[in-house]
Amino acid sequence: MAHDRGAAGDSHDHTAGANAKMLGWALALTSIYLVAEVVGGIVFNSLALLSDAAHMLTDVAALVIGLLAIKLGQKAADDKRTFGYRRYEILAAALNAVLLFFIAIYVFVEAVKRFSEPQEVQSWGMLIVAAIGLVVNLISMRLLTAAKEGSLNVKGAYLEVWADMIGSVGVIIGALTIRFTGWTYLDPIVAVAIGLWVLPRTWILLRDTTNILLEGVPGGLKLGEVRAAVAGLPGVAGLHDLHVWSMSNDDVNATLHVTLAAGADSDAVRRSVGDLLATRFDIEHSTVQVEAAGGACQDRSPEAGPFR
Repeated sequence: MAHDRGAAGDSHDHTAGANAKMLGWALALTSIYLVAEVVGGIVFNSLALLSDAAHMLTDVAALVIGLLAIKLGQKAADDKRTFGYRRYEILAAALNAVLLFFIAIYVFVEAVKRFSEPQEVQSWGMLIVAAIGLVVNLISMRLLTAAKEGSLNVKGAYLEVWADMIGSVGVIIGALTIRFTGWTYLDPIVAVAIGLWVLPRTWILLRDTTNILLEGVPGGLKLGEVRAAVAGLPGVAGLHDLHVWSMSNDDVNATLHVTLAAGADSDAVRRSVGDLLATRFDIEHSTVQVEAAGGACQDRSPEAGPFR
């Protein structure tokens, strides 16, 4: 059995290493283009490019968070961080969301100014920078395609890059239209459109990270359903102090106290509760305390081994 676990661990390490490598290449490309897009937006006086750069920032953040999840997820818990270090990725995601809100406010304010006072935009420069961005996005998507089905973090980064590709296409269309029609007000329109495209996803990111930091019930889980399912198990007379939370986006934990029915076997009830939480609700990390009606709790300690 020890040999099997070692083989599985080696396989996991190789997979994580490959994912980290692909994320690293995509991060390098995206970061370089982010700088180029900011410079291009300033030099060519394009608010659309600056707005798309803000969107590109979400790609960079998603790639960084993906790498953090892989690197920190491999770091073992210690005496100071008993839950490990995976919550750093949540802190980074929350900071990214707050930053994007401030950038969006700037873009919207600047767009209002440009509607009232149109400014000249160098459409050819805007077009070239956006076209390079489209190529970078396509390359990054290609790098992430192979690993996206085996990793939630890689899949999230892939979707971010895919969404930014749409932003690049919007800037290209805006640049071509400005070039051949002279309608410079399209630049702030494209900028606002990209901002409106990014903001809903930014809000979802901030909402989800805040919920995790507040140790709220993870999305997709309903505490009432968990409570009802456990209460319906044979040998369970009742339960209380049920808590369900997550340390990161895919690490769900639960603790609860279960009151035993008369004559119920405590070990059997603990196992059945653990199996239920794992198989039906995907809660792999759970701590169950059992107690007789009116009696003291029997804590299931981590040394007792896994439920299944």
